[in-house]
Amino acid sequence: MLYCKNVFMIKKKLKITEKNLKKIKLTKHILYFLAGAFLFFFALGIIWVATLKAPDYNSFVERKIINSTKIYDRTGEVLLYDIHQDERRTNIPFESMGVNIKNATVAIEDAEFYNHSGVRIRSTVRAVLSNIFHVGIGGGGSTITQQLVKNTLLNSKKSLVRKVKEWVLAVKIDASMSKEKILELYLNEVPYGGTVYGIEEASKTYFDKHASELSIAESAYLAGIPQSPSYLSPYGKHTDKLEDRKNLVLYKMQELNFITKEEYDLAKSEPVAFLPQELKGLKAPHFVFFIKDYLEEKYGIDIVEKGGLKVTTTLDYNLQEKGEEITKEEALKNEKDWNGKNASLVAIDPKTGQILTMIGSRDYFDKTIDGNFNVATAKRQPGSSFKPFIYATAFNKGFTPDTVLFDLPTEFQTTCNAYGKAMTGSQSDCYMPQNYDGKTVGPISLRNALAQSRNIPAVKLFYLAGMRDSLKTAEDMGISTLSDISRYGLTLVIGGGEVTLLDITSAYGVFANDGIKNNYTSILKVEDAEGNILEEFEINKGREVLPKNTALIISDILQKNENRIPTFGVNSPLVVPGYEVAVKTGTTNNNKDAWTIGYTPSISVGVWAGNNDNKPMKKGGSAVAGPIWNRFIKEALKVLPSENFERPNLEVDPTKVKPILRGIWQGNETFIKDKISGGLATEFTPVETKQEVAITNVHTILYWVNKNDILGPSPSNPSDDSQFEHWEIPVQSWWEKNKYKYGVTTEANIPTWSDSIHTNTSVSNISVVEPNSTDTYLADKIIYLKVNNTGPYPLKKIDVFINDVFLGTANYPFTFPFVPSELDNLRNENQIKVISYDTVSNRSEAYTIFRVE
Repeated sequence: MLYCKNVFMIKKKLKITEKNLKKIKLTKHILYFLAGAFLFFFALGIIWVATLKAPDYNSFVERKIINSTKIYDRTGEVLLYDIHQDERRTNIPFESMGVNIKNATVAIEDAEFYNHSGVRIRSTVRAVLSNIFHVGIGGGGSTITQQLVKNTLLNSKKSLVRKVKEWVLAVKIDASMSKEKILELYLNEVPYGGTVYGIEEASKTYFDKHASELSIAESAYLAGIPQSPSYLSPYGKHTDKLEDRKNLVLYKMQELNFITKEEYDLAKSEPVAFLPQELKGLKAPHFVFFIKDYLEEKYGIDIVEKGGLKVTTTLDYNLQEKGEEITKEEALKNEKDWNGKNASLVAIDPKTGQILTMIGSRDYFDKTIDGNFNVATAKRQPGSSFKPFIYATAFNKGFTPDTVLFDLPTEFQTTCNAYGKAMTGSQSDCYMPQNYDGKTVGPISLRNALAQSRNIPAVKLFYLAGMRDSLKTAEDMGISTLSDISRYGLTLVIGGGEVTLLDITSAYGVFANDGIKNNYTSILKVEDAEGNILEEFEINKGREVLPKNTALIISDILQKNENRIPTFGVNSPLVVPGYEVAVKTGTTNNNKDAWTIGYTPSISVGVWAGNNDNKPMKKGGSAVAGPIWNRFIKEALKVLPSENFERPNLEVDPTKVKPILRGIWQGNETFIKDKISGGLATEFTPVETKQEVAITNVHTILYWVNKNDILGPSPSNPSDDSQFEHWEIPVQSWWEKNKYKYGVTTEANIPTWSDSIHTNTSVSNISVVEPNSTDTYLADKIIYLKVNNTGPYPLKKIDVFINDVFLGTANYPFTFPFVPSELDNLRNENQIKVISYDTVSNRSEAYTIFRVE
């Protein structure tokens, strides 16, 4: 048994060994095949590399053709900017370049330039691992020689083959040319931002000097630019990053002993002034570079600079031209009259979000005002132009345009007493805002407070509406710069935060569009060099971020001139005759910022005026920004549809909305009487003669309203609210001085009788005598309406309807002729309805049928 078992085991092992041998043979065949394939392709690679010739000087002169990106207006016909149409380059020999720019360039781009053979092995390996296998710390790994090859001889498409060609050509160039020649070619080729190529052109463009004359600091700036020419442009909005880059260049130069410690310190602190930007063939420059920034962020700088994109924007160039002319003319007037040198304007279609106009300054090329700086996208304090977002939040919560707040001197800091004196902490913490005119008016409705831009009621409403909810409303509508709620207090409502003109103009567009938000956009279509569409604007329904009726209420308040007359007068720059235009102004402390933002259902226009350096002006809001806004929107409305605002629903349910929120500020307990009889109103009392009367009990609104439950019951203990005493004391003081103007109503004044004039028996009893239901009338003959009244009171007026279509109104004595054939809805058999109103406002109706042949 043991022998048999051993023999079985030996045979089993032999079988396993035979299987292994077969596997080993197969593996060897595979390895031989792979080795052969590797040798074959390696040999092909050697042959391919051998065929790559080192380029001579002429190869660099005959550079690859760059496909220039072109930016157009919304028609696709007006060329706003051809990015490379003015490409400038001046070649100079190595000896004319100056030692500073050579050392600065080598220090920041390729510290081992004079020691390697065209490529750096360690950097190359790191680049392979990072770019091909996505491992390692990354990094470019390109030497100056490689960059020369990449910028002049190869396309920008990334691939392993392209990278190998770059390495091989770099090694061959390094072997066939001197380091000085390579550096010369590089410095003559490298981009320095915009259309500027080569160090000599960069020196002349930025400093008006030859490359050989550049200082150490100037050289450090220029050497830093090629890493990202558009992003680090001295004319862009990332000059702080350029400053950091310059300092890094200087550090590298000292580290390599190109400069001494003393030279480093002097260069780092040396003030360097760049010449103003000069661009030819450029239209709407602030908008163009706004577009260019967007494209570079989305598609990358290489594609924008060299990809041959065709970009059709949303810009209406006709409006842009008019806007630029108006903005410059009015800003020059402001400089003379009000010490305000600059201005910016944005116009947006609220129905699509498309930017129609963007003017970032009065003159892009005016260096005295930093004209190339785009104020339209800069953060500035909005002043009172921020108030509509607060009021909209309050209306959402149950406040109404008739709600009354007291415009009285009020201290809002609870560490100070009601008179503005610090009890604990610093006196500077106290906050008692003033109105623009330094006056207070006592009780004022929210409608008038917003239209007249009263500050004290606005701060109170901000507290009542809630900071978090108010900021959420603003953010939902498009304000993107107020995300950190911890930074702000009650001052925000009168402009304590910062917004951009572009954001706030877009946000006002939500009011214009009945609460629907369309994100602002500047692009209609982007096509690549082959005509493929990379992106295209699509109309969508937008997103409702504000209840429609709330948006309509804000528009209703801001478009009525009579609401704002006490502040702005009858004929202010906010009036656009013949059009319904809603508009709000804003002014910041010391008149540093002036705003006017207004809209129709077709366009939202925002204007900022002031000084880039924050120097105060003599006036603000409507005086400085208003004329620019007024002239521009008049021009825009000439070519836009004439649209009126839909009227809001201003009816409130008295069973749900307490009297204090409906504008009855003398008290929150009321009774309703008939104005004519003086008795308590009944079910027969017409709405027109009803009068709600408050039992006099004057308090601040915090006595009646819990800010955490606006529509709920009155607070059981109002003093639990930290603001109550500060608001109540001035109200009581004011009431004691002014109650004689209003009179006092007590419970004893409540009538003990009911309305005796309007009863079920006193209603008018009318009938239509002519036309009647028995006669037939000719269509082209005049019919004279006759009405009979048997009620106790004479008729005052009648409204006439035929087939449910309003025909007109007649006052006593009633003469109402009409010709049937002139009616749009005439039938053979017609119904006539008459609604009558007697002298005590009783209402009744009568119907009859008349036939026409």
